[in-house]
Amino acid sequence: MIHAPLRLLAAVNTVLLRIGRNIAWMALGVMVVVILLQVFFRYVLNNALAWPDEAARFLMLWMTGLIAPSAYRWGGFVAIDMLPLALPRLLGLLLNLVLLLVSLSVLAMGLKFGWDHTMGFGGNFNSSSLRVPLDWFGGEMVRVKLRYMYASLLVGMGLLFLVNIELILRTLMALLFPDREPPSTDAPVGMPMEAE
Repeated sequence: MIHAPLRLLAAVNTVLLRIGRNIAWMALGVMVVVILLQVFFRYVLNNALAWPDEAARFLMLWMTGLIAPSAYRWGGFVAIDMLPLALPRLLGLLLNLVLLLVSLSVLAMGLKFGWDHTMGFGGNFNSSSLRVPLDWFGGEMVRVKLRYMYASLLVGMGLLFLVNIELILRTLMALLFPDREPPSTDAPVGMPMEAE
């Protein structure tokens, strides 16, 4: 009853998070190039550009929103886990389950805030300095909407929400079927899973 949905969700999360990690490292690379470009223009040419600061912030938000769910899934967030480890196995798992349920409610609020900022009033404003140069192709210069920056919160919270549900199912499986092997993840070698 738990194993089939967990296997399906683990497979979906593995694919989504792998795509997110690949986009995140590319965003990090572009962010470094943009910052170095700004340093060159500001200190070598003495003519700072208007857009690199906002572009770097845009890329950093997306990088964070896309990489944080993988860190959460792999147990890479900072955590104080002395109490669950000091408790007997069953009580430790029950405490983890309660904490995951609390986290689920916080993430649900984060999803709501992400939706409100992306699709609501704030998303209608234009970026102050980011523009897409469509005039190079016969169009006109288009200012980037802030909703594309705010969408990083919505996407990040959505992915964290899915990972949290997976972790809840893993913890339930560890509680109810301790002898059953949970589905594997693509965690790096040596990085423990939270529910294991």
